[in-house]
Amino acid sequence: MIKVVTLLTRKPGMSREAFIEHYETNHRKIGEKYLSGYAVKYQRRYLTAADTAAGEGSPPPFDVLMEIWFPDQATMDEAMALLMTDAAQAEIVADEERLFDRAKIQSFVVEEYESTMPAT
Repeated sequence: MIKVVTLLTRKPGMSREAFIEHYETNHRKIGEKYLSGYAVKYQRRYLTAADTAAGEGSPPPFDVLMEIWFPDQATMDEAMALLMTDAAQAEIVADEERLFDRAKIQSFVVEEYESTMPAT
């Protein structure tokens, strides 16, 4: 299993609620359209800093941690090739410009290690 993690920041002036609403009703569907048949999981994690929930501290530097799991490198490469086609890029970028501060988008391929924790 291989995972891609992308850190995304909403456009300046867009509320958190409007950002989540647009992502979940529009942008998510674009992702599903191009990832179907390739990705085994596509997940968005919307962030709030733990200390900001108590009214203290600063908001996180990004708004959502997006994760996509692929069964193997070859499948991920096929999905990325599809995502880079002119048609896919036109659709994706048009919606990204409504939603994200595109200059702040960062993506990473993740190598995971997991600890088995004893039961309490």
